[in-house]
Amino acid sequence: MRRSHIAVFALFALAVSAPRGLSAQTPDRKEVRHDRKDLRNDRKDVRHDTNGIHQDRRDITQDRKDIRQDVKNGDLKDAREDRRDLRSDKRDLRQDRRDRRRDVRDLRSDRRDVRQDRKDAQQDQKKDSSR
Repeated sequence: MRRSHIAVFALFALAVSAPRGLSAQTPDRKEVRHDRKDLRNDRKDVRHDTNGIHQDRRDITQDRKDIRQDVKNGDLKDAREDRRDLRSDKRDLRQDRRDRRRDVRDLRSDRRDVRQDRKDAQQDQKKDSSR
């Protein structure tokens, strides 16, 4: 008689805990969706930073050409202004490179997170199907 009570109690406990297990999967799906969204945003950020780097490089080469031309023409005032532009463009280039490195790091970590979430979801699914 006692064994049957224990079996009934165990079955009851399992039945009560089952909805909690199903509801626990819902945040995981949201987390995976959120990670994928972060991944897309990081890819866009990397692309924009890359475009900014290319533009800064073009600006730097143009500033160097302008400086050479101004010095050749003897226009030192314009050459000084172009040197200031060159310094600011170099600063922008360094900042864009720094941003891009940071975005690439974020992209890699988000990829790892998505992979791990997929593995966890698959393992949870296997556990649920084996019960």
